[in-house]
Amino acid sequence: MAWWKLIVLPAIAALGLWGVGLVAILDSSTIPVPMDAILAVYIWNNKSHFVICCLLAAVGSAIGGLLPYGLGRAGGELFLLKRINRVRYEKLRLRFEKQEFLAVMIPSMLPPPAPWKLFVFGAGVFEMRVLPFMLAVIAGRMVRWLILSALVLELGPGAADLVAHHALWLVAVIGLLAVIGFTWWWMRKKRSGKLLED
Repeated sequence: MAWWKLIVLPAIAALGLWGVGLVAILDSSTIPVPMDAILAVYIWNNKSHFVICCLLAAVGSAIGGLLPYGLGRAGGELFLLKRINRVRYEKLRLRFEKQEFLAVMIPSMLPPPAPWKLFVFGAGVFEMRVLPFMLAVIAGRMVRWLILSALVLELGPGAADLVAHHALWLVAVIGLLAVIGFTWWWMRKKRSGKLLED
């Protein structure tokens, strides 16, 4: 983390707000970085532009995610089966068949240690179209980072450490909210379908 603060952050800061998008591309494609901590600094230093910071980071994350997505699309089924067992693979496949947008959006909302790249790779393996894939990543990341923004604006840039420290709890809470939201949406959809049949 020290070399990020001493070398990389000053270099990124020279790019202005565009720097946060570049960091998000690196984080999602190849080099894992403390994205929440970096974004928290950007938000704190650009309080009136926090939505733009979140949007640039979300778009950067979607662009960077095209690399693992493309690898999955290029024939990652065998690679995926080496990393996870057949039962988990089938669960992942069914999730994409039933609701591919949510299968990418929900993991995109969750902070580490959620296995985001597994779902991105899976989106490629199961041939999700590029535009819905990118929109799902952007939507999920926007939810995550707008929540982070609210914490940073209230508590200061140290809020990212708070998020990291309580990541497992946050994953559980956001996951539970996502399940409740999906269940509510699904029930409404079924009810409206029955009303149309009647």
